[in-house]
Amino acid sequence: MSNNKPMPAATEITAPFWEGLKAERLLIQQCNACDHWVFYPRRHCPSCLAHDLTWRDVSGGATLYSFTVARIATLPDFADEMPQKLAVVELDEGVRINTTLVGLDESEIQIGMRLQPVFAQVDEQGRRLLRFTGLDKDVQSLQQASMTDQAATEPAPAADAPRQIALDDDVGLQSLVSEAFSDWSNEIVVDQALIDAFAALSGDDYWIHTDPERARKESPFGGTIAHGALVQVLQSRLKLALGYEITGFTSMVNYGSDRLRFPAPVPAGSRIHARARVKSVERLKRGTQLTLELNTHVVGQERPSVINELVILYM
Repeated sequence: MSNNKPMPAATEITAPFWEGLKAERLLIQQCNACDHWVFYPRRHCPSCLAHDLTWRDVSGGATLYSFTVARIATLPDFADEMPQKLAVVELDEGVRINTTLVGLDESEIQIGMRLQPVFAQVDEQGRRLLRFTGLDKDVQSLQQASMTDQAATEPAPAADAPRQIALDDDVGLQSLVSEAFSDWSNEIVVDQALIDAFAALSGDDYWIHTDPERARKESPFGGTIAHGALVQVLQSRLKLALGYEITGFTSMVNYGSDRLRFPAPVPAGSRIHARARVKSVERLKRGTQLTLELNTHVVGQERPSVINELVILYM
């Protein structure tokens, strides 16, 4: 199963709900002025407009209000869940929640059926998502990880032997230049511990990277994000199957970057991967210079987080 699916980002208002799920508790806001139950989380009561809400435990007892069966994955990472049973359930307190039904065959799903909550663990950091199942199902087995947390670094898929091109083969070198990117690399997790370690090493301990509580309240990203320089450094841990190997050189050095940009953030806890293409090959007096455009993305995101036009000098 994939654990690269996009995860909800807790905010100052919603954090108690997500923290409750971690503890296998379902917390819903209730208005102290009129006793109205509130969901989704808000600052004020939608019934009487009072700004006096308290988070309270509820049992999770619910009735199926509506559902649909999705048979085409919205993202490749959801392919392992197909078909998805997407639902709206009504808690006994009267609020309705969008969720996913688990442990149920399509033939078992009926509008109005009684449901119980499943606090589905989705990673080894203890994060959980709220799902629902029938009253006759084994909740404990369903609460195990639905997205198994894999090792931080996974080996790239086996590839065919790379094409060997001699450094003096000008035609062969120019044939590498392409608009097409390679396949995706392996994936690695950029968690808060890694971000904190980089902050300690670099001295860049700005709160947007290192203070999850403040970032949750004040950051436009709803939480901490990785340093752009950290993501750039991690590119060396992303193994690319470029499909070629240059031979016949004495030494090879990283000559720098022609262009380095950080177009999108990497939220703490994200998985990243990369792909690359050869942008240009030039023969110069000092050697043969190959420019490799290396794009690193958060898994599932189309916009890259780092664009690095890496210049490699062969001599």
